[in-house]
Amino acid sequence: MSLTLSRCLWRVFSQQTVQSRLIIGENPHIMRGPLVVPMMELKTSAPLRAEPKKKKKVDPRREQMVRERLKKKLKKLEKVPPELIPIEDFITPTKCLDETRKRAGPDLSFEESESRALLLKEWSRYKQQQHMAEVEAIELALEAQREALEELKLESEELYQAALKPDPHLFPFTHEGPAYTPPKSNYDAPDGKYNDITKVYTQ
Repeated sequence: MSLTLSRCLWRVFSQQTVQSRLIIGENPHIMRGPLVVPMMELKTSAPLRAEPKKKKKVDPRREQMVRERLKKKLKKLEKVPPELIPIEDFITPTKCLDETRKRAGPDLSFEESESRALLLKEWSRYKQQQHMAEVEAIELALEAQREALEELKLESEELYQAALKPDPHLFPFTHEGPAYTPPKSNYDAPDGKYNDITKVYTQ
């Protein structure tokens, strides 16, 4: 096919070159036109001589099956929820959940354990007596205060009202608030030294 095509082109262009030579011989001032091409300048490139590639036959059923598989994969991916990043601060380490890890107490003799139990009972009795004595003293002081106020009310109403007012000099208390100081503009706070063990999660 390519051989016959090249022969036909050679015949056409050879006739044109002969005519152009005759015309140029008669009129040497005439310039060559774009259609007047000598045979030596005609070249055929490789693609003109190449055989066209055969197209592969594609089965429509196979394409449909591939599309259905892709659709199924997409549906499965949509059903799976996104993976959440765990907050490690709220997760208790497994070594702390081990119930067998218990600190064993010292082995005491029978006499030592009995003396400690008796000492603890004696201490609880002492604290109970101390508490009851404090409660009794407070009740006696309140009763005496009430009787004194009643007697003062009978003597003078003005003194009674003055006695009910709180005394600022009874418990002297002075307080100074935090001083307002502007921050330093060129202060560079130290970061300190630490090992970054933050886990990076990629989805």
